[in-house]
Amino acid sequence: MDPLFDFTGKTALITGGSRGLGKAMALALAERGANIVVASRKIDNCQETAAEIEDLGREALPFACHVADWDDIDRLIEAAYGRFSSVDILINNAGMSPTYDKVSDVTPELFDKVIAVNLRGPYRLMALIAERMAAGDGGSIINVSSTASQRPTPHAEPYAAAKAGLNSLSRSFAHAFGPSVRVNTIVPGPFLTDISKAWDLEKFKKVAADRYALARGGEPDEIVGAALYLAGAASAFTTGAEIRVDGGTFL
Repeated sequence: MDPLFDFTGKTALITGGSRGLGKAMALALAERGANIVVASRKIDNCQETAAEIEDLGREALPFACHVADWDDIDRLIEAAYGRFSSVDILINNAGMSPTYDKVSDVTPELFDKVIAVNLRGPYRLMALIAERMAAGDGGSIINVSSTASQRPTPHAEPYAAAKAGLNSLSRSFAHAFGPSVRVNTIVPGPFLTDISKAWDLEKFKKVAADRYALARGGEPDEIVGAALYLAGAASAFTTGAEIRVDGGTFL
């Protein structure tokens, strides 16, 4: 195996790791030697993905966790370090972007929930795990943001603000925990995951033809290259970076 992409003996913790982009990244890392902590809200989904990882000959820990709940996060971290000797890669992938008709419809509860899942939870995970990484052999943290953080559009205001905050946290944590811990951000555009099943796909295709250089949405496996690069030795001199994987969005 190419040493730049060999994760043998490493452990990756991935939130939102049971489906979509998170699952694609989990399987890709497992195929290259990593053990995986699969975290998401529904334990059944975590267990299904963990079984696929174990079929690849790797160890997997499925764990139900709501990243908006700091007590859940604390339990997740203790379980991860209890099962494995270290967490070498943290991928903050869990997120949510609820819809609403107009901005005045956003309730305090909805606003706080969006911030909690997309920003507050990743902060807590980074704060605790980066400290342990820095005290050990270092590691890599990858935050999954959104092009909405750079090109905010109507009907996603709290989500775009939270993801912009996540971009800022990535840069701050890169300096706070360097040089042994690297922190980077993937900025995805539209991906055809389970979430896209709720889209008007015919309308999306027309929009994509004008808005994206590749004129289409991404497939989940197309996030993998950026994740593998940022997770390991290939990106040894990359930290505090934002890498767009968006089909060429016209910002």
